[in-house]
Amino acid sequence: MATIHLSLPEPMTEWVRSQARSGRYESADDYLHALIRRDQERSAAISEIQALATEGLESGISDEPFGETIAKARRTALERSKA
Repeated sequence: MATIHLSLPEPMTEWVRSQARSGRYESADDYLHALIRRDQERSAAISEIQALATEGLESGISDEPFGETIAKARRTALERSKA
């Protein structure tokens, strides 16, 4: 595992330490690891939403009635959430 040295302002340092002391995390390192994992998950979710928006825009204008388009989108979203 690589080591990174990080300098933080005192209020941030105290925040990290308080999170470690809260019992939710075993150490400051564990807290920072959790933050990075959440950021990675958030970034992946944003990328997925952007890709879906691009797909929608590039698909053009539909001839289907609005209700059918919404029903189809809901089915697709449900299928993707199960995968």
